[in-house]
Amino acid sequence: MSDMIEQAVSALNEKLAGGAFDGTAKFVIEGAGAIMLDADGARAGDEEADVTMTADADVFQEILSGDLNPTSAFMSGRLKIDGDMGAAMRLAPALS
Repeated sequence: MSDMIEQAVSALNEKLAGGAFDGTAKFVIEGAGAIMLDADGARAGDEEADVTMTADADVFQEILSGDLNPTSAFMSGRLKIDGDMGAAMRLAPALS
């Protein structure tokens, strides 16, 4: 597992602490790997999910740090979403 994925898993678990996500989501960080999110939290993985969000490492870091709103990233084309848009919308507040 890359350092970036490891750090992102840790950051996502902190953000999601106490608020379980009621679906499955996958973040694909281009050139680094993938992260799975579900009711158990975040972990490195590349499985089927309700929604897949793809971004480059810089965009993903900006979202995690709170410098970039996930909805704004999607609207500007910097974040691609494939699958259940409702699941992505339920997850967005936890990432902000």
